[in-house]
Amino acid sequence: MSRVGKQPIPIPNGVKVSITGNRVEVSGEKGTLSREFQRCVTFRVENDQIVVSRNGESRTDRAFHGLSRGLLASMVEGVFQGFRRDLEVHGVGYRAEMKGDTLVLDVRKSHIINYKVPKGVKVETPDRTRIVVTGIDKQAVGQAAAEIRRFKPPEPYGGKGIRYMGEQVRRKAGKAGAATA
Repeated sequence: MSRVGKQPIPIPNGVKVSITGNRVEVSGEKGTLSREFQRCVTFRVENDQIVVSRNGESRTDRAFHGLSRGLLASMVEGVFQGFRRDLEVHGVGYRAEMKGDTLVLDVRKSHIINYKVPKGVKVETPDRTRIVVTGIDKQAVGQAAAEIRRFKPPEPYGGKGIRYMGEQVRRKAGKAGAATA
């Protein structure tokens, strides 16, 4: 039995789960998410918990058991609490600001970057050097944060760029050998 898949998912107060065949819809105060899962996995609600079980013992059935449980747990957490990724902008003159539904980044490239925020994701800039990405879909929030970071990843010599909050950038020494020659 999968160690992840056998754990029941608690349903918090205010969250409703509707199971129709292999389609699961989860709704809460933050919004509604639905997903179609593989037919090798079944779901049932017991005592304010969702129990995930698999229909067979093949390798793919075992793999989808844990995956389906993890995806469903993320859906329940998303509609109850939501997800958040914080980004930092490091560098002299680097800044970020929201204009409508577009994130405007000035990261000292040859042009200003305009990033259209995807549907279902909310982006805020509390100050010029912080970007906060929030939403109810864990995958969409992570993808949007990764796309924003990809515009200017932190470089190892000066540490300039866009990084996740708390991310450690491995620094390199630079041209120390040229100075001694």
